[in-house]
Amino acid sequence: MASSKDARRDAIVLDVDGHEVRVSNPEKPYFADRGIRKIDVVEYFIAVGPGILFALEDRPTTLERWPGGVFEGARISTRVDNTGDAFYQKRVPKNAPEWVPTAHITFPSGRTADEIAPDSVAVVAWCANLGTLTFHPWPVSKTDVESPDQIRIDLDPQPGTDFTHAVAVAPHVRELLAEFGMQGWPKTSGGRGVHIYVPIQPRWTFQEVRRAVIAFGRELERRLPDQVTMSWWKEERGEKIFLDYNQMARDRTIASAYSIRPKPHAPVSAPVDWDELPDVSPFDFDVLTMPARFREVGDKHAGLADHAFGIEPLLELAERQATDDGLGDMPYPPDYPKMPGEPMRVQPSRAKRPTSENT
Repeated sequence: MASSKDARRDAIVLDVDGHEVRVSNPEKPYFADRGIRKIDVVEYFIAVGPGILFALEDRPTTLERWPGGVFEGARISTRVDNTGDAFYQKRVPKNAPEWVPTAHITFPSGRTADEIAPDSVAVVAWCANLGTLTFHPWPVSKTDVESPDQIRIDLDPQPGTDFTHAVAVAPHVRELLAEFGMQGWPKTSGGRGVHIYVPIQPRWTFQEVRRAVIAFGRELERRLPDQVTMSWWKEERGEKIFLDYNQMARDRTIASAYSIRPKPHAPVSAPVDWDELPDVSPFDFDVLTMPARFREVGDKHAGLADHAFGIEPLLELAERQATDDGLGDMPYPPDYPKMPGEPMRVQPSRAKRPTSENT
């Protein structure tokens, strides 16, 4: 990586993979408490380049952009309130260079978009210059955007639980996957949770893969009823680890490996070995520490490339759950159109209760 100064525009131009990546305002504070500048963020992504490219390559990717950096009180825009300091960008920016590739995807609403689909570290660095801290890739390749090639198991701590509780559940996920002839690769979320990736054969629909994850989660919940919940409704989850099955719904993504999370200490999502997971803390991995770890141990998720499992056993489990226990589909996210076979999308405490007059 070579660099040059552009004094006229107060910018640095980096040579990354043979492409010129201009970094504007490189001294801008991005994580002021840690002394991390915009140029440090860009150089971090270049330092872990092979790892984050493996996580993103040829995948349609939503950009989580924090152009003003992370500071106290900063918040991200939502569908309800778009006045935040950061935002999600699903469509390729209009000023993208011609060497930034895209993938054409369809949202649940039926609308379509061209999303960035990185094919080089230069593309990642270019996105970082836009203020991208967190990359959210779809579990598909741009060559077949309708067929997920990964299951992503999201162990999400609920109030009253934390990272240690998610870590305690993770070995049971590993054991259950093995019973179905599958393997998983864990990583820290960069926050309180744990993510486990399972490579699958890319010939399944989003509906089938989501159904497989629901079946898996229900079986995990059956075995660990005091630790795991599959309830979509927060009021019913309790102090447990929620296995967020809707992360496998179309257009639902989780932070990629090596993504930076928008917290004051600049944590990153870190691939780890199963045997080291019980001994790590989310605070172990950040923008300043991860490059040295990457140089030392490489990409702990590289093994994903050598495997692809069928989900037939999980779909068979779903059939048994439906036949024996009467368990069907579960609610989709609220912004989805009503899906075939989906139960009522009503919070239990707000559902109409039968009375003596209408029973």
